[in-house]
Amino acid sequence: EVQLVESGGGLVQPGGSLRLSCAASGFTFDDYAIGWFRQAVEKEREGVSWMDSTGGTHNGTTYYADSVKGRFTMSRDSPQNTVYLQMDNLQPEDTAIYSCAVGPWGGFNQDEYNYWGQGTQVTVSS
Repeated sequence: EVQLVESGGGLVQPGGSLRLSCAASGFTFDDYAIGWFRQAVEKEREGVSWMDSTGGTHNGTTYYADSVKGRFTMSRDSPQNTVYLQMDNLQPEDTAIYSCAVGPWGGFNQDEYNYWGQGTQVTVSS
């Protein structure tokens, strides 16, 4: 059974940092692309970053949405089957539920992902 479990969310002041984790099980971790998405209240879910599988077309490359480029860093710890999202210089507009997802192709389109975690709340407020 494929499982994705996010953790690391919380309340942080503007300019602060958080590191989200996505622990995966039930599949061969390196064979899939992994993405981070977020959904704010009354907004559509949007892609934040995604990392191609190590053997994929983009060979493990990581991509970021313009809104987070330079502030967020995604990394993969294959032995631990875990993906991280380091979020620095957080701003109130980053407030959302953050979810990780896996799929064969990746990208910023949520329809390309087959499995999703339950999400973790990130709130940026003073």
